[in-house]
Amino acid sequence: MRLNDIRNNEGAHKRKVRVGRGSSSGLGKTSGRGVKGAKARTGTKVYGFEGGQMPLHMRVPKRGFRNIFANDFAVVNVGLIQKAIDAKRLDGAIKITTEVLRKAGLVHKSRDGVRLLGDGELKTRLDIEVAGASKGARAAVEKAGGTPTTTFSKKVTANKKGEPGKRVQRRTKAAEKRAERTGR
Repeated sequence: MRLNDIRNNEGAHKRKVRVGRGSSSGLGKTSGRGVKGAKARTGTKVYGFEGGQMPLHMRVPKRGFRNIFANDFAVVNVGLIQKAIDAKRLDGAIKITTEVLRKAGLVHKSRDGVRLLGDGELKTRLDIEVAGASKGARAAVEKAGGTPTTTFSKKVTANKKGEPGKRVQRRTKAAEKRAERTGR
């Protein structure tokens, strides 16, 4: 064997098609782009354009609403936590946090943290710290002798000057009035 005999395996290197190299190449003149117009030029793709007819994505009726400001929680039920403790995937003696739940495979990525729900039964005493918890979940944890702690607070949005926006100001005023009424 000599150096000049070394070759790639058959089919390992595919040659690039060289367009615009004469009529004998099969891709000369218009280079497979047809004739004239925007689509014959570089950088134009008109997805969904139907020649002036109302496009399908505009003809189809729209349904529903997706609130982009809604809270995004990963949810976990107390019954699922009890199953994980029984299966030795979770240790009930340590404080249960979002990170512990993630490592145990009970929750996945979420923007605002984990919310605890009350479906199922909890027998083990737990100290659990999550973003939020339903009333049923709090009751289940407290009934088992544990303490639920919530850490979530909605992010405050600011206007261009760096001050809280009108909605936030209204919300804080309403919260102050509520606090005065309840005495908290």
